[in-house]
Amino acid sequence: MSHDPNCIFCKIIAGQIPAKKVFEDEDVLVFHDIHPWAPVHILLIPKLHIASMVELQPEHAALLGKMSLLAPRLLKELGVSNGFRTVINTGPDGGQEVYHLHMHAMGGPRPWAKG
Repeated sequence: MSHDPNCIFCKIIAGQIPAKKVFEDEDVLVFHDIHPWAPVHILLIPKLHIASMVELQPEHAALLGKMSLLAPRLLKELGVSNGFRTVINTGPDGGQEVYHLHMHAMGGPRPWAKG
């Protein structure tokens, strides 16, 4: 699998940096975000280093599909029952900070939301 030795997410996958893991298999690692924007905020990352959505190829379709199907299942297991948000930031103008493809999945009560 492709790996970038300077990528923080590749280092998490390799076990060089600790993370609070939620799920792991041969293709995907899921862990809690260290700066959550919601009561439940997890990151789903492919173990294959893909810098952003711009680099996705047709052969990555199953991987992205797997991540998309995994997010609602894991959020439900973590107690999210009233809806959630998934976000993939891409590139500088898209707000991407770590250049390793990742999906944010966020849910839980939002006390800051009015009404």
